[in-house]
Amino acid sequence: MSNHRSNAMSLFLTRPKWSKPADNRKISTYFAENVFTESKLRTYLSNDAYKAYKHTLTEGKKITRDLADQIAAALKAWCMEQGTTHYTHWFQPLTGTTAEKHDSFFTLSSSGSAIEKFDGDALVQQEPDASSFPSGGLRATFEARGYTAWDPMSPAFIMDISGSKTLCIPTVFISYTGEALDHKAPLIRSLEILDKAATGVARYFDRFVNKVSATLGWEQEYFLIDKAMYYARPDLMASGRTIIGRSPAKGQQLEDHYFGAIPDRVYNYMVDLELECHKLGIPVRTRHNEVAPSQFELAPMFEEANIAVDHNSLLMDVMDRVARRHHLICLLHEKPFAGINGSGKHNNWSMSTDTGTNLLSPGKTPRNNLQFLTFFINTIKAVHDNADILRASIASESNDYRLGANEAPPAIISVFIGDFLTKAMETIEQRVDKDIKEEEENELKLDIHKMIPDVMMDNTDRNRTSPFAFTGNKFEFRAVGSSANCSEPMMVLNMIVANQLIDFKNKVDKHITDGEKKDSAILIELRACVKSCKKILFEGDNYSESWAKEAAKRGLPNIKTTPLALDALVSKKAFKMFSELNIMSEKEVEARYEINLEKYIKKVEIEAHLLNELCINQILPACIRYQTDLMLNIKSSIEMGFNKSNMKTQYELLNTISTLINGVNEDVKKMNVELEKAHKQKSSREHAIYLCDKVKPLFLDIRANVDSLELYVEDKNWPLPKYREILFHR
Repeated sequence: MSNHRSNAMSLFLTRPKWSKPADNRKISTYFAENVFTESKLRTYLSNDAYKAYKHTLTEGKKITRDLADQIAAALKAWCMEQGTTHYTHWFQPLTGTTAEKHDSFFTLSSSGSAIEKFDGDALVQQEPDASSFPSGGLRATFEARGYTAWDPMSPAFIMDISGSKTLCIPTVFISYTGEALDHKAPLIRSLEILDKAATGVARYFDRFVNKVSATLGWEQEYFLIDKAMYYARPDLMASGRTIIGRSPAKGQQLEDHYFGAIPDRVYNYMVDLELECHKLGIPVRTRHNEVAPSQFELAPMFEEANIAVDHNSLLMDVMDRVARRHHLICLLHEKPFAGINGSGKHNNWSMSTDTGTNLLSPGKTPRNNLQFLTFFINTIKAVHDNADILRASIASESNDYRLGANEAPPAIISVFIGDFLTKAMETIEQRVDKDIKEEEENELKLDIHKMIPDVMMDNTDRNRTSPFAFTGNKFEFRAVGSSANCSEPMMVLNMIVANQLIDFKNKVDKHITDGEKKDSAILIELRACVKSCKKILFEGDNYSESWAKEAAKRGLPNIKTTPLALDALVSKKAFKMFSELNIMSEKEVEARYEINLEKYIKKVEIEAHLLNELCINQILPACIRYQTDLMLNIKSSIEMGFNKSNMKTQYELLNTISTLINGVNEDVKKMNVELEKAHKQKSSREHAIYLCDKVKPLFLDIRANVDSLELYVEDKNWPLPKYREILFHR
């Protein structure tokens, strides 16, 4: 066995057990202890300052410098009591990870004495170097200035790493000229426009509604593997996935891992992770084994989307940090291992009013159900009309490996709502105007309450192959990848639903102006929506070839690769919607398009160079050594008088090994030639498409030969940890 592989096995087998004592306190006693919650803010602020703070948030106004100074003083007092020494503006640049630049509270006074200082200026704004972050051409390398600006809607928190504590202040990241350079700023804008659009429609049913918030509950899937196995696999280290590796005899086919007993080592990790999450105010509740070996999942309670996105971004950092102290590595790549399930991040989305109503939850009265159907149908219409933009929001090089394989939904965006709601929509579509009758008090008598039962989950099964499924009181966007920042798909979903609700309200208002009663006007428009969007509804198996053919007949887009999927971002329709709703300027959209293409190009090229290096430096030398052993065996056998006819197996094995070695070498050469051609393409789009169409298929050809060699080459000669060792040693 090769040194790297044998060392990895030795390290794994001698791992000490995690010995941290369990924390048996009630979660409620320490939940959010490291978060500057509103109750803590109220404790440290004067009554007048607290009222001013609440008023500015309610009215959506800017916080004054005087109020910022008072909040900064409150933050400083609280975190100093916790032993915090530094602070940072914590933000989410377009790298796919979080970013932070730490500053000490320590400074020198004018007299030269040491003091701790933190004021409103430090709270509200910082200036990190923007030139080294992805900007898509918004910033030149020599133009370094960028700003982080405090998001008062998301609470500050203390990150405790090995006893060293840093105050983290959630912020947005913008350029010197004001363009958004992060995921968060457009998300916040989309939440504002959704609030405005949904509130206008909600007031048809409840005039006391003043605010509608998008809510989000994500489900985070991930793999855990031993740290030694990870460091013995250069492909995992550099790309997050195994670019070669033969599937083990036993994978997930026995279906014995899903919801099975959690292994002790993983259980210890989960308990430790949940403790860290709860201290940071991340309300995780669910943990379990997922379908694939070494795959797991955790999920939180629902929160307002802005905070939920922050919590998921923070969670991914914490997952990695906690895993490493357990001598594990947390893999968030969408498809780290071939032949078994990949990992997703299901985004469960809904809308909630400030009066406590979930707008996607069926009610107990006709009017409640008319309200539900209004938001339910408008969401479906928004997805139908903008399926291409929604598909673009989850496009990435890593998610391309996952979509359409092993329980992940396909690239065709369809909506699952179940048989019962399908019949309800058919009823609305089939009714004619004369069937709409109203009482004098303007209450619609359509017996809608009979169509929508109180408990939706009892009236339809779940469809795990659907990319966008209604699951009782929310829509589950299942196509989001496990490594993704939730901001992008949530921003797009908020935007398209807001756009649809604005259009819907304008049309309903016109019907009312023309003399229709309110409920009648709503039903007329709901019927029009159903007629125009029903083709996106699909209740069957999204994996089937028949669905792909049927979707094509319906005119539904099936965009399987990222370079083509991203085109929807820069379509006239997308530009118009982004700019008119003030979510992103055309310039900002184009920048994100270029950043996503560049990211795709870089990731494919990293994998190509990895494949080249692994084959030339490790796989082929190991195979040639085994080939030599076979030849020496044959030679010595002949010298000892063995007849060639009695050595058929040895010759066949030698011929197979030699053919596969040549195949690997030739395909690697082809790949390198195609890489050079890819660099000569005129635009980043053409470059990405060339890599997708010409280079990535060669990955599969090379892998097929390498994985066959893994079967034939003597086990002790194989240089890399095998799937059976990575996935089943924990």
